[in-house]
Amino acid sequence: MTHPEFQLDPNLVYLNHAGVSPWPRRTRDAVAGFAEMNAHRGAADYPQWLRHERALRDRLARLLGADSVDDIALIKNTSEGLSLVAFGLDWQPGDAVVINRSEFPSNRVVWEALAERYEVEIIDVDLAHGASPEDALINAITARTRLLAVSSVQYGTGLRMDLSRIGAACRERDVLFCLDAIQSLGALRFHRSEADPDFIMADGHKWMLGPEGLGVFWCRPALRDQLRLQQYGWHMVEHAGDYSRLDWSVASTARRFECGSPNMLGIFGLEASLSLLQDSEGMASVERRVLENAGWLMDAITQEPGLALLSDPDPARRSGIVTFHAPGKDGTALYRALMQEGVVCAGRGGGVRFSPHFHNTEEQLQRAVETAARLVQNL
Repeated sequence: MTHPEFQLDPNLVYLNHAGVSPWPRRTRDAVAGFAEMNAHRGAADYPQWLRHERALRDRLARLLGADSVDDIALIKNTSEGLSLVAFGLDWQPGDAVVINRSEFPSNRVVWEALAERYEVEIIDVDLAHGASPEDALINAITARTRLLAVSSVQYGTGLRMDLSRIGAACRERDVLFCLDAIQSLGALRFHRSEADPDFIMADGHKWMLGPEGLGVFWCRPALRDQLRLQQYGWHMVEHAGDYSRLDWSVASTARRFECGSPNMLGIFGLEASLSLLQDSEGMASVERRVLENAGWLMDAITQEPGLALLSDPDPARRSGIVTFHAPGKDGTALYRALMQEGVVCAGRGGGVRFSPHFHNTEEQLQRAVETAARLVQNL
């Protein structure tokens, strides 16, 4: 039986939570309720809207392990958060940034765009060229390295990075650590102090199960003034709401990164989603179920003669993403055939990506693997 919060099409097996996720019932109700309230009452309930905004900041601070809600900025998406860092720092010719070629384009393009504009060197690392993926990144750091950017979990294969080791290496070498956490927040427990990054960003529409168009950005408070702002507006000033005031200064909190009106519909939806993850289930329970589902898929896939894992089976490397392929077969054709059969997945990392969340059942996972095994016989 599926989780009571999720009323999904029974003809579909939804295994694409690392893409755009289905909404829990409470998220749908929150979004619908806000839309109805906004349509009929307008801003009459604005004080209530602000309470939801505050509640969301509280939840995000707890999810990240932030010291204060004042450290939380509500942004549009991960790319915006990455851009706040990339085009906020005062780069000097000859500075270097370490990235890796397994990253999603958002965490590559933004850094590569620096090369021409600021004469920044981009060191593009192959994670396989080292004793470990962390070694590959750390060994690429030079005396000119200003920043290292990496995802907590690689989107293609689900490789889970040792963030504590990377963070410690960056601290020892006085290198800024920028963490794209989109593929782990909402699925795996996280605490900022363990990874010790300088910047964290993530979308809310993936594992956090919220609507698209709303994400989170965290910046080490001591570094806020070092990020040159590119956008200005009423919401990012110290005395936002005092519209008749002619003098202004940039907010001392992370609100300085929010130039205009917040996405209230997204705020209502994401706050409701996080209430499910944090209150009803608890992140420890969510992580346990996510990893159990990933482990079940890995075991089942390795037992099918026509399928082979692309994800690392090491439990220490495990995340919610399981990627596999059919050796000698067209991976794109397999992905399309699975989608036509009602298995909602993604074509990633040279194969097919399954991303079960905490609410997926063993019966759903079994159906997905059995369907894949059957389909490869006809490819």
